Amino acid sequence: MKTFSPRPRDIERHWYVVDADGAVLGRLATEVAAILRGKHKPIFAPHADTGDHVIVINAKGVRLTGAKEESKVAYRHSGYPGGLSAVGYDRLMAQRPAFVVEKAVRGMLPKNRLGRAMARKLMVYPGPEHPHAAQKPQPLALGSIPPWTGLPEPMEPKAAPKREPAAATAGPKGRGGSSRPAGKKAIPGRTGATRTRTSPAKSTAKSAAKSPAKSATKSTAKSSRTSRGSAKKTTSTKSSATASEGTKTTRGSRGKQESE
Repeated sequence: MKTFSPRPRDIERHWYVVDADGAVLGRLATEVAAILRGKHKPIFAPHADTGDHVIVINAKGVRLTGAKEESKVAYRHSGYPGGLSAVGYDRLMAQRPAFVVEKAVRGMLPKNRLGRAMARKLMVYPGPEHPHAAQKPQPLALGSIPPWTGLPEPMEPKAAPKREPAAATAGPKGRGGSSRPAGKKAIPGRTGATRTRTSPAKSTAKSAAKSPAKSATKSTAKSSRTSRGSAKKTTSTKSSATASEGTKTTRGSRGKQESE
């Protein structure tokens, strides 16, 4: 279930005329504010202006309950120090009855640019006449919900895009755009040049092919080392033998000289 959000094409604006003669100010303002916001529609959203236009006539017939007409005060400030002014509702009802209704309705709308846009759809007139006959407004009694038949069209689910099957012979393309062979696999986690791994059968064949050559080279190296060692031993023994013979000859010559 998706959350519905109203779009401009889903909003239909209607015009309604409300007679305020003999109505209580607070009750009148609540119903008018609900129509301006669009809370009577099933597509209502607090972030959108889905309401209708409202024309209030006979604003001078609005009444206030209790002693509010004598005790209630409307305040206004000019923005400068000491610029506060206060006007009683008894005076406002006699001089500006339309302002009384507008002030009550504005107080029930959002305090932002959305609320100001809603307040522009409100037209208040002190008498029974209004200049909006071209819009063909419909009369609306207080306490009744205005009808609305502009339901949005059902949202159809979007079809998923079809994916084309990948080619079996050619693998995915790398960074340079060249495709890798199908028999080689890329090492995961590498973003640069792709390294390849050969299959275990190929690796065993390569090792078997290389093993006799390696064994032959190892045997020749060992034999050369042993021959070198034996040659060194023979030369050392020969040198020791010649040295012993030289000492013997020198000793024999010395003995002959002494005897003479």
